[in-house]
Amino acid sequence: MCQMEQHITRILDALPEKVIRNYRDCTITGLSYDSRHISTGYAYFALPGLHTDGHAFIDDAIQRGAACIIHEHELLQYHEQVMYVQVPNSRTAMSPAAAAFWGHPSRTLITIGVTGTEGKSTVTALIAELLNLAGYKAGFISTVAYKIGTETLPNPEHQTTPEATTIHEKLHAMLENNMEYAVLESSSHGLSKIMNRLGDVDFDAGLLTNIRHEHLEFHKTWENYRNDKANLFRALTASAKSKGTGNKTRTITPFGVVCKDDPSSTYVAQCTSSPVYTYSVKTTADCYATNCKTDSAGSTFVITLDGTSYPARIHLPGAFNIENALGALLLVQRLTGDDPERLISLLPQLTPITGRMTRIDMGQPFEVIVDYAHTPSSFEAIFPSLREQTKTRLICVFGSGGERDTLKRPEQGAIAAKYCDYVILSDEDPRGEDPMTLLMDIAKGCTGKTKDKDLFLIPDRAQGIRKALELAVPGSTVALLGKGHENTIIYNDRVIPWNEIEEAKQALIELGYTKGRT
Repeated sequence: MCQMEQHITRILDALPEKVIRNYRDCTITGLSYDSRHISTGYAYFALPGLHTDGHAFIDDAIQRGAACIIHEHELLQYHEQVMYVQVPNSRTAMSPAAAAFWGHPSRTLITIGVTGTEGKSTVTALIAELLNLAGYKAGFISTVAYKIGTETLPNPEHQTTPEATTIHEKLHAMLENNMEYAVLESSSHGLSKIMNRLGDVDFDAGLLTNIRHEHLEFHKTWENYRNDKANLFRALTASAKSKGTGNKTRTITPFGVVCKDDPSSTYVAQCTSSPVYTYSVKTTADCYATNCKTDSAGSTFVITLDGTSYPARIHLPGAFNIENALGALLLVQRLTGDDPERLISLLPQLTPITGRMTRIDMGQPFEVIVDYAHTPSSFEAIFPSLREQTKTRLICVFGSGGERDTLKRPEQGAIAAKYCDYVILSDEDPRGEDPMTLLMDIAKGCTGKTKDKDLFLIPDRAQGIRKALELAVPGSTVALLGKGHENTIIYNDRVIPWNEIEEAKQALIELGYTKGRT
């Protein structure tokens, strides 16, 4: 973690509505909403939650050295040696406080937001990678990883967009590492005014991949979900601004980029007064692809950008990655003004991110793919190309998140049953739900499949993977979906460590495939 100290007034000035008790002229050494991470001199945010209430851990935070408590509710006890700041909403207050504490790093960094239901992790990484290949210094925050300086570290959180305290700390770290650009994967939760994780990020560009059916357990309606996604574009100001430091200061005019193929692109584009550019794999746009040819190694296609056509290749598996590459290319070109032909020549150097169409090769005579696909629309994107490339059996393993949108479960089952010869349902993150009941919800959509013949309900994911591999024959494809990069499986009473890629490798070793091992 970066080290920072700020006088308490820096934080207090960022909170317009507050009641202060026991004011102290003190220095704040850090921010946290988790009492277990509190150290001497920290400010603690007591956040209400679904399962626990941070107000219950105020005493623990104080014992660990908290100098200031930021809270919503009246408290039964106020310790004389501790400052208390009561605010209307401690969660939404965390964003302006964190931005102020870390010195508003997004006001210096050229900051890009990427939102959408699918593809945003990949596009986030591709934008940063393309900027770096082009000679710029870019970091990113995504579901999968954080890139700060030369280091890329796994994201330890089960959050696409982390809390504001983490966001601004990471952005500050990017500045400390002399980075010029920051790319933020921006989830609907992060963009929601209720959560306000991204409320104080100064965005210069925003990109929308698509909007599909997802996260209705939080947003309640699809309209609310789409509206929260569009907040990224509402955050784009119409006026130019200065970004950077020293001789790298430049004037930025904010803009948006949308996938023209998505029905919501027009709605989102209308939510900003800034210019909005389009990309497409289906029709003409500011940047579009034609003559697309895809195989297991990647895709070749022709890019037309501003009326000029260029041959292109990417080594990213899946036809949908053509779309992802187009979005990244268009945004980087508009942001930097670089020669399109030069940027397109860099596309073959782009690399897949972990857990996104990741191929496992242990010498087996069939394909094993690990991917994060976990929605009906991502299934519709991934299965057709897998079906086309599979010579014999297409076998899939997936589940669905517990305490999340239940309507998608039979839809997932129906799509999988349509394309796959064998469907194996296994735990993803059951959380507080009964695992078998959850899998039975998915199975309701698997019409045409017979239980224990070509449909298997195996809650234990490790055993589900092994069943899939046992069913594979030469020319098969085994698709392990839903976990991707994630490092845990969450149950009601426990959280178990998980690594889908390593689990698949171990299962293949048990079957006698040992390529690359001595």
